[in-house]
Amino acid sequence: MEARELAVVAGSFVGFQLLFFLGSPLLSAFITPRYRRLPPSKLTEWNSRMVSTIHACIVGLFCLYILWFDDAVNADPVWGDPTLVKINVAITCGYLLYDLVLLACNWSTMGDGFFVCHHLAALYAYGYVLTRGLLPYFANFRLISELSTPFVNQRQGFTLWFLQALSFPRSNPLVVANGVAMAFVFFLVRIAVMPTYYARVFATFGTPAFYRLGLGAQVAWILSCVCLDVLNTIWMYKIAWGCYKVLSSAAQKGKCRQQGNSSTENHTD
Repeated sequence: MEARELAVVAGSFVGFQLLFFLGSPLLSAFITPRYRRLPPSKLTEWNSRMVSTIHACIVGLFCLYILWFDDAVNADPVWGDPTLVKINVAITCGYLLYDLVLLACNWSTMGDGFFVCHHLAALYAYGYVLTRGLLPYFANFRLISELSTPFVNQRQGFTLWFLQALSFPRSNPLVVANGVAMAFVFFLVRIAVMPTYYARVFATFGTPAFYRLGLGAQVAWILSCVCLDVLNTIWMYKIAWGCYKVLSSAAQKGKCRQQGNSSTENHTD
C-alpha cells in the first residue's frame, strides 16, 4: 500500500472519530434542542448514524462520478487505472475501522454480529484493492450500495425522533413513506444490481486478466462478494418484512377509521 492510501485511511479514521465526538453533537444540537434529551445510548446511536450518513454520501457520490466519467476503469474492470477508486476505498476502510472500534466500545447497546462480518469481509476484499490496485471497477460497483445507507439511517432517525421524542405512531404518513423509500432504494442499489454485477464478474472468467489476479485475489474477490450479498439478502428480507408490517398496520387502521366514520354517520342518520 502506498503512503497516499495509508494517509487517506488514517485521515478518514481520525476524521470520522472527530465527526462522531464533535461534529454530530454540535450539528444535531443546532438543528434541534431535543437532541440532548435523548438517553445516552440513543445519543451514541444517533451520532453513529449521522457519521454513517456523511460517509455514505461522500463515498456514494464519488462512486457515481467514477462510474460515469472514469473511462480507464470502465474499459478495463480488472486492471484499469485504480487511482480514484483506491482513494474512495481508503476513505471507506478508515470508516470501517472507526465503526468497528465504535461497535467494540458499545457492544452492549450496538453490538451486531452481521455488521462485524460485513465490515471484516469488506476490509478483506478492499485490502487487495489498496495493496495491488486490482479490480477497480468491481470495488467501485460494490461501494455504490452505500447510496442506500442514508435512507436506512434516516429510517432509524425517524424511529428515534418521531416515535420517541415526538411520540408519532408508526402509522404516521411520514414514517410510512420513509420506510417505503428505504426499502425501495435498498433493493435498487443492493439487490436489483446483482445480475448486472455478476454478469460482469462471469465475463472475466477465463480471460488473461482474470488469471493474472492469482488464486488469492480470485478467492478474496468471489468469497467476499458472496458473503456481502448473503448479508444484503438477509437485510433485504428483514426490511421488506418490516415494511410489509408497517403498511399492513397503516392500511388496517385506515380501514377501521373508515368503518368508524361510516358507523357514526349511520347512527346520526
